[in-house]
Amino acid sequence: MRVAIGIIAILALIPAGAAAQEKKLEPKDPNRIICERQGVVGSRLATKRVCMTAAEWEIRRREDREAIEKAQVNRRGPDGN
Repeated sequence: MRVAIGIIAILALIPAGAAAQEKKLEPKDPNRIICERQGVVGSRLATKRVCMTAAEWEIRRREDREAIEKAQVNRRGPDGN
């Protein structure tokens, strides 16, 4: 009985693993829409839903990263140096 349950469990996992591998091989579509919930400034509870394409999210992340790096490079100490 235990062997039969074990075999059924293994067989149930095989198709799921094969499907996951197929999805990894598919190229990411830059035009797919991705929605994210973002907190509203000044509120602990309110959120808004922001939807953009994958390419737009990537551009936004790159621009944010560049702005942070620029601010860190241009940062001055308390004595102005």
